[in-house]
Amino acid sequence: MLDTEHLRDASLVIALTRSHRSEIVGMLPRGSRHTFTLRELARLLEAVQTADLETVAGLPLEDTAGRLGELIRIAASLRGFVAPPEEEIDDDVIDPYRRSDDVYEMSAAQLVPAVRTILERFELAASITPIRL
Repeated sequence: MLDTEHLRDASLVIALTRSHRSEIVGMLPRGSRHTFTLRELARLLEAVQTADLETVAGLPLEDTAGRLGELIRIAASLRGFVAPPEEEIDDDVIDPYRRSDDVYEMSAAQLVPAVRTILERFELAASITPIRL
């Protein structure tokens, strides 16, 4: 079970549905800046261009936490500037628990691309240098 102690020190909170995100933000409103649904985070990070990472590139390579924190800040700043999904539900991941194999496949089809996008941007943020800009 998630509680405010978990959230208080978190630099990133990822929920799978908008309703879960809402509950999390209700528990700790100041955490709204770093609380996303998985697919929302992927959508926002997809909009981050290499040129947007100047601040990240200026941080020491060994400061991975700082670099990823700055990337999350950039993603949060894009809320309201990046086009929302066609349907709000497109920021959610379908819950396959106790459902058919088809629903599990749909869930995976939502999860895998989002996780790949997030990992690609995290890897870029962890390794970018001013020269690569």
